[in-house]
Amino acid sequence: MENNYPFTSMLRKYVSSSVLLVIATVAALIVANSPYGDIYRNFWELPVSVSLGDFNFFSHGGKALTLGQFINDYLMAIFFLSVGLEIKREVLCGELSSVKKALAPVIGACGGMIIPVIVFFLICPKNPVMERGMAIPMATDIAFSLGCLSIFSKRCPIGLKVFLATLAVADDLGGILVIAIRYTEHLDLGYLLASAVTVVVLCIGNWRGIRTKAFYFNTGLVLWYFMLGSGIHATIAGVILAFCTPANIPSGTKFYIERIRHQLDHFPSTVVTRADRNKPVVLSDEEIAMLKSVESSSDHLISPLQDMEDILKMSVNYHIIPLFAFANAGVNLEGMSLMNLFSGVGLAVFLGLLIGKFCGVLSFSWLGIKLGIIQMPENANWKSFSSICMLCGIGFTVSMFMAALSYSGADHAELLNDAKLGILCGSIASAVVGSLMLNKFLPKQVE
Repeated sequence: MENNYPFTSMLRKYVSSSVLLVIATVAALIVANSPYGDIYRNFWELPVSVSLGDFNFFSHGGKALTLGQFINDYLMAIFFLSVGLEIKREVLCGELSSVKKALAPVIGACGGMIIPVIVFFLICPKNPVMERGMAIPMATDIAFSLGCLSIFSKRCPIGLKVFLATLAVADDLGGILVIAIRYTEHLDLGYLLASAVTVVVLCIGNWRGIRTKAFYFNTGLVLWYFMLGSGIHATIAGVILAFCTPANIPSGTKFYIERIRHQLDHFPSTVVTRADRNKPVVLSDEEIAMLKSVESSSDHLISPLQDMEDILKMSVNYHIIPLFAFANAGVNLEGMSLMNLFSGVGLAVFLGLLIGKFCGVLSFSWLGIKLGIIQMPENANWKSFSSICMLCGIGFTVSMFMAALSYSGADHAELLNDAKLGILCGSIASAVVGSLMLNKFLPKQVE
């Protein structure tokens, strides 16, 4: 049971943040289709500037980033840094740390990425511009899918929960690779070389044992700027920074553990007796120094990877992702009808999520199990497993992000709206059908 604690912590984190995600999405839809819709849309076109003389850090090609681009290019780089740190941790010591552990979710994730692309390609009209969105239905949103699964938390075997969470992490890795390859068009060799040099600096820092978080954050900021000008999407800088961040703790940790014990053993007990909720407690300089010593020693016992992941967790889940949802989920329904969902990009994305993800994850997993490569999650059967596969069609954050990349610019605003409508309807349909299946096929009670 001890091995499930990290997963339980992750489940609670995403379940609570999924509520904010729903609120932000609904708010965006309401505002975008209210009398204030034009103000909402124009707001994201405001320029963002952090300048020193004529130099603007948030600029690309001599043009300042808009607020919407700032969210999608800069804040989402922080999101992908958090995702990259989580992936690295899972690869080193989590559910992706061994071939045996990783095979089931990775094989399922491969099916969940390949089949939706095929479904999109078969349904979407043969138009080069429309076909840019083939990668949109590839992703599974970990916050929404785990939030939906939490309704049945007491009835769902832990093996199925771990499978869904790990598959979503593997999906994110696939999405990152697609963003790096698919959405790279014109490369600037000067910025690309500067990016490569910055990555070398990060690797040398890791190799030389630099553990100061400021070094990695500041160097990562420089890397983001160079990546922004290189032609490779700037969010990839967050993933590269995550993979260059040390995950180990230095030798000599016994010294810091002993120092913490020593300081706590000698910490004045009078501080406890002085503590009163209705009265301020003023510590002496010596007492403050002792607590600072404990804090400093604790920093040496936590790897930079876990420390950075913990620092970013609250900001990403409770600020960046809801803000991204509010900025990107505002589908303008004016002039649209249900026909937008039954033709073109809207239908391709909708069926890619609802049918493609389900068939892809289930078929690849079925083949792997029948060939003896992987095993069914513990205490699960095909009916409950297929219900989890249906939840994989809940794609939001990364799908919305890919839609914005696929159909950027005013000329493609209608296609972007259709893609967003397909994402919303496909995700809602997958959540509803998956929940109904779980309610029917899960045992009434699990020990």
